[in-house]
Amino acid sequence: MPSTPIQSEGFFMTRSASQRYYVARLALILAMVFVTSVGLVRPALAHGGTTFVRQGQSIQAAIDAARPGDRIVVGRGTYAEQLTVSEDGIELVGLGAILVPPSSPVVNLCSGLAGPDTEAGICVTGADVVLAPFVGVEHRKVVSVGRRVENVSIAGFNLRGFSGENVAVVGAQDARVIGNRLTDGARYGLLTVGSTNTRAFANIVGTSTTLPFIGICADDVAGTVVSRNHISGYNIAICVQTPGEAVLNNDVSASCTGVFVDPGIDGAKIRDNHIKGTNPRCRDENAPFFVVLGIELSGAVNTEVRRNRVQGQTAGGLPNGFAAGLVVVDDSTTGAVPSGNVVTQNTLINNDLDLFVRTAGTGNVIKHNKCTTSDPAGLCG
Repeated sequence: MPSTPIQSEGFFMTRSASQRYYVARLALILAMVFVTSVGLVRPALAHGGTTFVRQGQSIQAAIDAARPGDRIVVGRGTYAEQLTVSEDGIELVGLGAILVPPSSPVVNLCSGLAGPDTEAGICVTGADVVLAPFVGVEHRKVVSVGRRVENVSIAGFNLRGFSGENVAVVGAQDARVIGNRLTDGARYGLLTVGSTNTRAFANIVGTSTTLPFIGICADDVAGTVVSRNHISGYNIAICVQTPGEAVLNNDVSASCTGVFVDPGIDGAKIRDNHIKGTNPRCRDENAPFFVVLGIELSGAVNTEVRRNRVQGQTAGGLPNGFAAGLVVVDDSTTGAVPSGNVVTQNTLINNDLDLFVRTAGTGNVIKHNKCTTSDPAGLCG
């Protein structure tokens, strides 16, 4: 390409293309702020006002002074803050605003959400939220929510390098995370947990340094839609932990697993996503075994996987690696078996193995997929 890529192993975009994308994204954000779109951006609550924050001023102070339905527009500049939003109807709009960690962390509900000593850049939280203890390697679960914070939207920010999540949505209803650039989130780019009807739309989630855990993860109650996001450089680009979650038209690159549907998750819809390339960091010649996967259904049930394009999932010829475009398998940890899943009309090309199905489950339909290799043989249409 004639111009230098922004990241060598992350989101492959030339500098001129990145600038064009930023201008288009800014126009989209402004349109979404001032025009209501059914199902994506809710109407502002009645009598909402607008507050402008400039570099050197405090975004959190504006949030604390806001009333339900207010819009807070943050101008160009770098702001070393962690933000907490717990009031209904708040719209946070960044116009060239960069949010980075402060010198001293601010303790809020999201502190420790992704494990000990982790913090979120923006924490959207309901009232009287009870979290389970941190177990394993993921995040704390929501036990109960006293009152959900409603209709909060976060749009147009550039969040960089927070130790837990760049954005966390906990115990919310109808939250919108739209058109943000979430860079180098050490654990998650975006985590939404214990919420309902969250929308994650047109965000750029990526990293240029290490291989963080998950780009976007939804462990919600119901109604989550993850659509038209660009995700790169994560161990897992998109994790699906919400029943009925819709993962639509996302672009994933340079990740170890593109989309992972968790054991027992019922009724997810994985449609029209493009998953391409393998991050070299996913290949570990010193590991006993490693995997590179485009889409994985691990004990998931009644999932629709349709019209996705998966390409370039490869172990690089290393004998201790396994790579496949799309897999349907029993979950080795929980013992959950996939059943009732429909995998159809997907295009799988240039993968070490296109389709891999190993399950004791029943009712899985694998048909009309464009591919060349499968295990067992005969699955390619």
